Amino acid sequence: MSGINEKLEARPMARKESIIQGENYRITVLTESLLRLEYSRDGSFEDRATQTVLNRDFPVPVFKVSETEGELKIFTSALELTYNKQEFAPNGLFIKVTGGKSNETNWHYKDPVKDLGGTARTLDEADGAIPLESGVVSRNGFSIVDDSRSMAVTEDGWVDLRPEGSIDLYFFGYGHRYQEAVKDLYYLCGRTPLLPRWVFGNWWSRYHRYTEQEYKELMERFERERIPFSVAVVDMDWHLVDIDPKYGSGWTGYTWNREFFPDPKEFMDWLHSRNMKITLNVHPADGVRAYEEAYERVAKRMGIDPKSGEPVPFDVTDRHFLEVYFEELHHPLEDEGVDFWWLDWQQGTVTKIPGLDPLWMLNHFHYLDSARRGKRRLTFSRYAGIGSHRYPIGFSGDTVISWESLRFQPYFTATASNAGYGWWSHDIGGHMHGVRDDEMTARWVQLGVFSPLNRLHSTDNPFNGKEPWKYNKITQSVMEEFLRLRHKLVPYLYTMNRYASRDGQPLVRPMYWLEPEREETYHVPNEYYFGTELIAAPITDPADTCTCMGCAKAWLPKGTWFDFFNGRRYEGGRLLSVYRCVEEMPVFVRAGGIVPMQELPEQMNDLSNPQNLEICIFPGADGSFSLWEDEGDSPEDADENWVCTELTQKNGESFLISAAKGNISVLPERRTWTLRFKGVENAAAEVLADGQAMEAVQSYDADTRTLTVRAEEVPVTSEIKVRFIKGLMMAEKDMTGSVYEILERAQIAYDVKEAVLKTVEELGERAVPALFAMELEEPLLCAVTEVLTAC
Repeated sequence: MSGINEKLEARPMARKESIIQGENYRITVLTESLLRLEYSRDGSFEDRATQTVLNRDFPVPVFKVSETEGELKIFTSALELTYNKQEFAPNGLFIKVTGGKSNETNWHYKDPVKDLGGTARTLDEADGAIPLESGVVSRNGFSIVDDSRSMAVTEDGWVDLRPEGSIDLYFFGYGHRYQEAVKDLYYLCGRTPLLPRWVFGNWWSRYHRYTEQEYKELMERFERERIPFSVAVVDMDWHLVDIDPKYGSGWTGYTWNREFFPDPKEFMDWLHSRNMKITLNVHPADGVRAYEEAYERVAKRMGIDPKSGEPVPFDVTDRHFLEVYFEELHHPLEDEGVDFWWLDWQQGTVTKIPGLDPLWMLNHFHYLDSARRGKRRLTFSRYAGIGSHRYPIGFSGDTVISWESLRFQPYFTATASNAGYGWWSHDIGGHMHGVRDDEMTARWVQLGVFSPLNRLHSTDNPFNGKEPWKYNKITQSVMEEFLRLRHKLVPYLYTMNRYASRDGQPLVRPMYWLEPEREETYHVPNEYYFGTELIAAPITDPADTCTCMGCAKAWLPKGTWFDFFNGRRYEGGRLLSVYRCVEEMPVFVRAGGIVPMQELPEQMNDLSNPQNLEICIFPGADGSFSLWEDEGDSPEDADENWVCTELTQKNGESFLISAAKGNISVLPERRTWTLRFKGVENAAAEVLADGQAMEAVQSYDADTRTLTVRAEEVPVTSEIKVRFIKGLMMAEKDMTGSVYEILERAQIAYDVKEAVLKTVEELGERAVPALFAMELEEPLLCAVTEVLTAC
């Protein structure tokens, strides 16, 4: 059976108490800030789910209605609607948005909405910024989701046209409560599903005519180099491409190229034995032609005489064709070992049903059909409008390899959360054209590691691969270390995966989400929250020739912050320019932050719940982190599947690892915990397991100011407490040493280097005015000033 017999859970009927209805209009108060506005000339209204909207059964909010013969008014704590009960028009439908603020915002019907952007269908051929579609977040306090032209979803899960000319709008009037607006969008359109654990590792992808032997040799080389990957992507050349011109192009195909892959099942079993999943690229637009191995089966089921050689056209509006499409083309390949499909888009935007997007249909039904694996549903395709967050993962398309493209991607990724689209996968390193630039590649991989998904990709140019050893030694080292870091971060990322699905909190969030009234947060477009603990500010411009460092503009909220990599401490509540050599990326953790990671296992690609955990702990405040784990790919996201381990630090006194609570069967029986206290002085500690003293290895790295405590082979049902006998103090900053490192690298006169260092040694942080007087090059002055003004 195919996925077209499946359907998403939906609760499309709104509560009767929330509806105010007249002969030709219906207004539904879904929340105090969310209204559904409908107008129909024939008085018919849509109560079915649609391609965009699944759930309208919000709890009935508090609101008041004032009505006369010619006017309707609705009042909530956030909105005031005035409507003349006539066909919607600017002079007849008016909403005042208070958003809890004194300066109100007004909207008349058909007023253009100026929101903060959402996302876009694709970045194909983008060389820098492109226009974005709308989201539901606006500094004006309101935005609109127009659902008038989407299809209805019938009881049996198919699509149906809606009455022409009807207006169906959703008015989001949340003021500056951005997170709340997106959270309610998730309820309205359906939540973001939980992703399998293995997707959070590195993905290897390249548009290249791999043979089985070549692919295996490459994976073995990665293993020897200790570079982990969890997903193997094989682009379109897995299938027959060089076909007789009488059949058309070779873009569409479902028949393995046996010259390249003589035993596909053995090849995929080999990848699985190395803890890798496999996805194949498909372009379905050309249907099924007579040279395909599956042609005879498909033709017979479609009522075509196979002897005729007549092609079976791709028709996503034909329910029977979709059944055959899945059951005869995809299921046999899945039975051989394909884990999920990469839906590449060449079928355009038009179908036989006016207004029906073939991309949406493919995303929807491939996602539903993927449930047959008995695992989590998953597909990999492009964005098809609001509601597409239900069908992760997003493939953003073929970008040009340029600094302009790199510069746009952090903003593009963060802003997509304004439309609820949280799981973009980019072509990390860029796809095509452009020029060779090793520094740019290193910076792009750093961005990929601190992105929702990290998929290296490139086109079929023989020079354009993303193998680290193709680059200079510095870039190779950066790529390898950051790719390893990505796999180490999976425990953190997987917890954020739960928050995205359960709590409507995307992994990547723009800075203005948490501080909407701070003007500065709107002027750092490439900075974003990366989960609950981290802020990332990727460097997307080349290094200057003076310092040989790249620069990023960052906003740090109030409080104390640490650089995740070098431990430097900053006082927040300010904008700053941060300078980093190519080996480092600006990533910040608030004082009290806890970042759980894993030690890389011997089997590098293994992303199961780890036996050896490495916890990075940043002092200066109390803090806690709930580490959530489950089996990693169970079909249902049920409470009983999960186990939680609470990590808590009491500033300067102790660190506590709770006994695991919940489904401990998914964990190893014992765990080794390596606790790294960052930016601290050396301190003596005692370690207790269930209140009893236990042996633990302690060490201190004076260069990085990191205290490490390692407790080995402790049962997961035990509580571990690290108590600092005389307290734990934050380390004093090494101002002179940090400035020396900047000067050592700087391409300037040696005498100037010496003068700058002597000034810093004598005056410390008071050296800034004197450095200005020395007329240093601006990048050098700024880089040194960053260090001097840190805590």
